[in-house]
Amino acid sequence: MIISNTFHLRAGGTGCAVGGGRGRDSPIIISLSRAILIIATIVFITISSTVSSSAIFSLKFRYAGTNRSLNSLKLHDTNRLQMLSNVDLPLGGNGRPDSSGLYYAKMGIGTPPKNFYMQVDTGSDITWVNCIECTECPKRGYHGIELTLYDPKDSSTAQNVSCDEPFCLDVNGGPFQVCRANESCSFAEFYGDGSSSTGYFMEDIVHYDQVSGDLQTTTANGSISFGCSAGQYVDRGSPNADEALDGILGFGKSNSSVIGQLASSGQVKKMFAHCLDGVNGGGIFAIGTVVKPRVNTTPLMQNEPHYNVNMTGVKVGNYTLNLPLNLYELGGKKGAIIDIGTTLAYLPEIIYEPLVIQILSRQPNVKLVTVQDLYTCFKYSESVDDGFPPVTFYFGGELSMTVYPNQYFFPVDDFWCIGWQNSGRLSRDKKNLTLLGDLMLSNKLVVYDLENMVIGWTDYNCSTNIQVKDEQTGTVHLVGPHFISSASIVDIQTPLIMLCISLALLFASSLV
Repeated sequence: MIISNTFHLRAGGTGCAVGGGRGRDSPIIISLSRAILIIATIVFITISSTVSSSAIFSLKFRYAGTNRSLNSLKLHDTNRLQMLSNVDLPLGGNGRPDSSGLYYAKMGIGTPPKNFYMQVDTGSDITWVNCIECTECPKRGYHGIELTLYDPKDSSTAQNVSCDEPFCLDVNGGPFQVCRANESCSFAEFYGDGSSSTGYFMEDIVHYDQVSGDLQTTTANGSISFGCSAGQYVDRGSPNADEALDGILGFGKSNSSVIGQLASSGQVKKMFAHCLDGVNGGGIFAIGTVVKPRVNTTPLMQNEPHYNVNMTGVKVGNYTLNLPLNLYELGGKKGAIIDIGTTLAYLPEIIYEPLVIQILSRQPNVKLVTVQDLYTCFKYSESVDDGFPPVTFYFGGELSMTVYPNQYFFPVDDFWCIGWQNSGRLSRDKKNLTLLGDLMLSNKLVVYDLENMVIGWTDYNCSTNIQVKDEQTGTVHLVGPHFISSASIVDIQTPLIMLCISLALLFASSLV
């Protein structure tokens, strides 16, 4: 479960130009009324240009735009191809377990919009934010982010989702046994780490950045249904403030996810890609057709709720592990799940044990210790990439994924810790679970094509650009990486306005 967003200023978007030399015929004394007019004009320009320098969703990400709802867009399905667009969702955070261990985006919700920082999660379908009823939700979170509680009364476009509406019926797999007129559609999400979120569904406007040119965006918006969380439960005590965010941004496979809802309205194609920067943090998250770099793909497994793919083999260096043919028939867990909502990699015991043995056999003298009661670690002063082998996973369609030691090891204090986890030890129903998370997926461009039900990836420098195709014109545009830092959370509008007012007053007084 993961997501993110940052605040960006477009080039030339803000600033105040006050003063300038007097012309030969310029008066020396300026009237008070003219001084006030100058001040008012400067403040207006400053506010306008600041607002137009809109934030974007990043894993850190943001949406912005017009007031047309997705319901109204449904009336124009015949013009669907003309409405399709690409979306740039700027990212923040990182996938290191010794740090935040998550990627997040910034999203504007409501009218007028308020910003929410949400974890991007391809393993979840439901999007939700903390709501005004949540009395125990943290007020500050990851890197000091000031968190926000969603209040439907503050948005003129907020609508309650009733229990008899199609969205509610779809999410809950059919009608409620008891559903009274105008009764709210409730939700309850339970996650693998033991946490949960409960509340009710709302529909409101979300704001995002639409790709309009090379490294350029224009604002757009649409309406989606999302959970309004009134209560949360964390398995091991109170939420950690260093990990707290405003909610979850669900990019799962179903029609109830963000990508599913936007695609069903005809605003986007049901395709997206991410490139998680494991070096600098942040990265790329884009909705649309990626044309460069090209990636090989493998089919998504049918009738599975997540992004499951058929894993056919594992090799440690030049050593091939012997996997049973019925590996994914045991316990009903089919294939390997690709999920950026999870930090580490989880493998069945029958894969985990021989894999770790082969890795550590390259350095038989290292002494293993347990750190934080969770991780198997060791001290190693040389380069892990030189001292340990790469691990390669093989999938259907001749697709492979090579994970290097700097990706499956992570540093904690003076130790290197193993990012592979034994899913057989977590719980009985996860005995055969295979899941590849952020640590393994970083520094790779991963493309999800739900139009053709395939997924693919390639090694990539996530601090560089990718190319996406404009569905309306056929032209190709660059989409670049983002990183939402804690500095982006600072409200620069008010100080900037005050600075411009001060400069204007000084300028006016110098002319009197």
